[in-house]
Amino acid sequence: MSANDEDNKQQFRPEDHPNDHFLLTTVVGSYPKPKWLNRAKELYQDPESDFDGDNWLEAKDDACRLITNEHERAGLDVVVDGEMRRNEMVEFFAHRIDGYEFNGPIKVWGHNYFDKPSVVSEVEYDESWLVDEYEFTAGASDRPVKVPITGPYTLANWSFNEAYEDDDELTLDLADLVNEEIEKLVEAGARYIQIDEPALATTPDDHAIVGESLERIVAGLPDDVRIGLHVCYGDYSRIYPEILEFPVDEFDLELANGDYEQLDVFKDPEFTKDLALGVTDAHIAEVDSVEQIEENIKRGLEVVPPEQLVISPDCGLKLLPREVAYGKMANMVEAARNVEEDLDEGNIDIERGAPTPADD
Repeated sequence: MSANDEDNKQQFRPEDHPNDHFLLTTVVGSYPKPKWLNRAKELYQDPESDFDGDNWLEAKDDACRLITNEHERAGLDVVVDGEMRRNEMVEFFAHRIDGYEFNGPIKVWGHNYFDKPSVVSEVEYDESWLVDEYEFTAGASDRPVKVPITGPYTLANWSFNEAYEDDDELTLDLADLVNEEIEKLVEAGARYIQIDEPALATTPDDHAIVGESLERIVAGLPDDVRIGLHVCYGDYSRIYPEILEFPVDEFDLELANGDYEQLDVFKDPEFTKDLALGVTDAHIAEVDSVEQIEENIKRGLEVVPPEQLVISPDCGLKLLPREVAYGKMANMVEAARNVEEDLDEGNIDIERGAPTPADD
């Protein structure tokens, strides 16, 4: 897998793209669920209701079509189904991995609870986790589909480890399972995989085990499969520049929420991968203006040239009102196209300086 392979990114460029420059637009993954889907889930879980498994499957299918279409209407180059079939990013996968079990929710903050799983035996791969989801979404859209997967470090870190000597051993075993799943996704046609590791920048020196697990995750994958790594919150100086050694094509980073205070971390040494820059704040229930997002995109150009820049929200949008989430996406796409046009016309001149080469 070669860093910044233009073909790897250009395969997602629409044939009718209006500008010479191409800033790929996508989302991190999650999206607000339609209110009726939550009601359908309640009916399905009600033992006195005749809303059966077939009805529940149809409801989820309909929600996936609806949100995928919403992403298309917003103009995104690469779509996701909004994770309509998923509940929580660790719980969803733990239910599908042999070796995990659940013993009830625990309180994590305020009045919020998390059904934190326990690893009680060696983890094993059984049936595919996401192939059906991917194939359905790809069939519902004419646009490329990205597949987010919770990474092994977060799957280990956010679980009780009752079976392994340490979390590193568990992380590496989980990485082998993620590799197996991605191989099946690639066979099904997926070409854009995002590994979600929100736990990465929260603990000193955690980049080492994540790097080792990523080596296992990408083993044997074709060069045309784009691998992204999503990291949100934490102290990025703990993981940079070490993450430049990771075998991924892009880093998806939450930076808008902190008003780009950590942007300078990535300026020296030189950022040699693609930067999927968070340009809208997923934590604020207001639609960012096109003009503000344009300025945020230009902040990314302080770090990488246009050919290495991808445009995305900071994080998943599932906690926002749906109309706000849609407004953020639509304005994000409009801003990206405006910046592309300005780049084509030579109206943007951003000085990036001369950073230290990453291998010095």
